[in-house]
Amino acid sequence: MMEFAWPWAFVLLPLPWIVRRFVPAAPQTRAGALRVPFFDSIASMRGGLLPPTLGRRALVAVMSAGWVCLLVAAARPVWVGEPVALPAEGRDLMLAMDLSGSMAREDLTIGGRSADRLTVVKEVAEDFIGRREGDRVGLVLFGTRAYLQAPLTFDRPTVQTLLDEAEIGLAGEETAIGDAIGIATKRLRDRPTGSRVLVLLTDGASNAGVLDPIEAARVAVAEGIRIYTIGVGADRVAMRTAFGSRVVNPSADLDERTLAEIADLTGGAYFRAKNVEGLANVYREIDRLEPAVAEPLYVRPTNDLFEWPLGVALALSLGLGLAEVRPWSSWSTRATTEGVSEVA
Repeated sequence: MMEFAWPWAFVLLPLPWIVRRFVPAAPQTRAGALRVPFFDSIASMRGGLLPPTLGRRALVAVMSAGWVCLLVAAARPVWVGEPVALPAEGRDLMLAMDLSGSMAREDLTIGGRSADRLTVVKEVAEDFIGRREGDRVGLVLFGTRAYLQAPLTFDRPTVQTLLDEAEIGLAGEETAIGDAIGIATKRLRDRPTGSRVLVLLTDGASNAGVLDPIEAARVAVAEGIRIYTIGVGADRVAMRTAFGSRVVNPSADLDERTLAEIADLTGGAYFRAKNVEGLANVYREIDRLEPAVAEPLYVRPTNDLFEWPLGVALALSLGLGLAEVRPWSSWSTRATTEGVSEVA
């Protein structure tokens, strides 16, 4: 439907009548005017502005119509479309993923087959990212070094693609947990308070980088960031040796104490994922603790229409100007002259 953005412009509708009614006319004088010797000859050649049959009333009607069109254009008519749903802005969520060499251990299973830790983490994390509709999601990858792979963005499919392309050892063989927290904190600190969340996943202990994980967590606390930490890896795997089969713990180097302390300091939570089902449950629990905003926002697209009444006003003004330059009386005179010539 059509609406007017500035309807108050219509209060100017009686302005020409008010000026004509209450403002005195300018005195008829030639004082100070530019004198043109042949002005009287030019003036005598001009005929009426409109045909005599139309008269002054038609002139007033045309000028009034032009004024109304100008006011309609000034009131900014817009065509308002149907409401369109947009995703509501939710949380700012950074994922920090461990790419150290230990993520290559094949102590997890997926689809009934053995798989390395990173493959399992990718599949479950990509599903988690896909459910975060309305959230800005970013990605930090870390090994010996930590770096930002994807800034906070609504483009979740791109973040999923970047995570899928990550390779073990891409950032080095060691684990810089503190640096990963520091980079994520730097990206989250300028976002709205209460929406800053970091999910950090690792399978080991911090043994590289510049920042100590606990000190980095204290900086995150000062910036109002909640950190959810996930320790991934099986705790019991049967191995065959020369002395027979024995059970080992492939996650013996996982620093659960530090991960739990980081989560506790920042108001988050620590989760232990020993298999693919456990990891999926962890992400579902994070969904519950930090629910994505599901209610969409609605906007109504608008299309400006002011150019149409403005074009009509300009056309009317052009018509009056052309009539002034080539008056109807000249056309009538020309027609009469041509008729007399033909009779002769």
